[in-house]
Amino acid sequence: MKNLPIGIQTFAKIREKKENYIYIDKTDLALNLINSSGYYFLSRPRRFGKSLFLDTLKDIFEGKKELFEGLYIYDKWDWESTYPVIKISFGAGVVKSLDELDDTIQELIEINEKRLGLECINSTKHKKCLGELIRTAYEKYNQKVVILVDEYDKPILDNVTDKNLSKEIRDRLKNIYSVIKDSDQYVKFAFLTGVSKFSRVSLFSGLNNLEDISLSPNYATICGYTHDDIKKSFEERLDGVDLKELKKWYNGYNFLGEGVYNPFDILLFFSRNKIYSNYWFETGNPTFLIEILKQKNYFLPNLENVAISESDLGSFDVDDIKIETLLFQTGYLTIKEVKTIFNQRIYQLTYPNLEVRTALNENIFKYLLTDSSLPKMTILTAILNKDMEKFKKEIYQLFASLPYNSYVNNDIQNYEGYYANVMYVYLAGLGIEFKAEDVTNLGRIDLTIATPDMSQVYIIEFKVVDNSKQKGKALEQIKEKKYHEKYQEKADELILIGIEFSKEDKNISKFEWEKII
Repeated sequence: MKNLPIGIQTFAKIREKKENYIYIDKTDLALNLINSSGYYFLSRPRRFGKSLFLDTLKDIFEGKKELFEGLYIYDKWDWESTYPVIKISFGAGVVKSLDELDDTIQELIEINEKRLGLECINSTKHKKCLGELIRTAYEKYNQKVVILVDEYDKPILDNVTDKNLSKEIRDRLKNIYSVIKDSDQYVKFAFLTGVSKFSRVSLFSGLNNLEDISLSPNYATICGYTHDDIKKSFEERLDGVDLKELKKWYNGYNFLGEGVYNPFDILLFFSRNKIYSNYWFETGNPTFLIEILKQKNYFLPNLENVAISESDLGSFDVDDIKIETLLFQTGYLTIKEVKTIFNQRIYQLTYPNLEVRTALNENIFKYLLTDSSLPKMTILTAILNKDMEKFKKEIYQLFASLPYNSYVNNDIQNYEGYYANVMYVYLAGLGIEFKAEDVTNLGRIDLTIATPDMSQVYIIEFKVVDNSKQKGKALEQIKEKKYHEKYQEKADELILIGIEFSKEDKNISKFEWEKII
């Protein structure tokens, strides 16, 4: 049985015969890119295999034929022709200041100088030194230079919540990347990867010949594993694995072509005795995303179905961070479908899979909405056992646990959307299937929860009321607008729930429910 290449980003190490690692062949896509001899950019979420693909390109250009035996490219590439490669990666560590960025750039240039046997005259002036390195590499090796940049945007994303610092870092990097365009006569091929795509004006104005292949159907599977990859390359490990369940947990990433699995999840899943867990999510830190969601008072149920224009989807900048764009580019949302409306391409986004939907909302709930750690199983068993009194008790406890500072200096408790946000992230964080803003012919149900076998469907309506006003309107609205009729033929049992919140008490003032069989 072949070994799992967990955390390995070096192509040579994976391909060493004595190591016997699984490798998903991407050299057909690499060859397509190389034959075009252009300047390319690829955006993919973290831990998707960008660094490994970049290292594969490096070994191809350096002519390491022995590593490619048995792969697509082996008998299709001229291994006698080798090229000097300048490889730069910002993936290691965290840059916290301009001085640290300068030190990192200096170190990266020195590493390439040593590998190529060259030395810059202007060693402390990074832009001049990089330009000199490209030119002298061309002269020494009598071949055009290959430039590979990995995690080009990480120093910016490391500081995205500090607008001033992130802009300064952006401008410093822009100065460096402009060297690639200025050195065009010496460059054969350039490939940049990152998580996000910053606008050409803000970061790539000096590199306007860069072709973005992030949403090219031809390169949709350039990173990640396809379903066929799983069945073929992991065949020996699939005993007892429900492929539908595996797909629900870890597949679903769509880059306008065949959907792919997150490779990190798959490798960890098989290495941890086929136990489903939030492997990819737990390696990142989405705190900055949660802070932006909080600052913008985002209506969280909208994450189930986000509509965004092509221009907004493709790029953003620190001056104008669109949360939907950032969530897509960092892997927390993916493309559900594409529509054309009045000659405009509109992208519908949603969560890629169960892991992301559950883990992201669990974290939002933990850091944004409540101080306490509510027991997860109680409300799940209440639904399973059809125990409405326990269900009611848990919902009361949920809202009683909200921190006082959620209400300080604002009137957020006066809006139904706030309470819908709380319920949404709580239920989504538990992995419960439900629909927010569920459309009927007479309106929208605030929240619909359905058990997998449709034995129970909960129709929930929220209302915010003054203590002085007459209560009982939430349940009354469900019945008046006949929201439940949408599920009457599908469900064995319908439960109508009206939940009302007091502006004054900042908690549930009335919880009514009625069962329809």
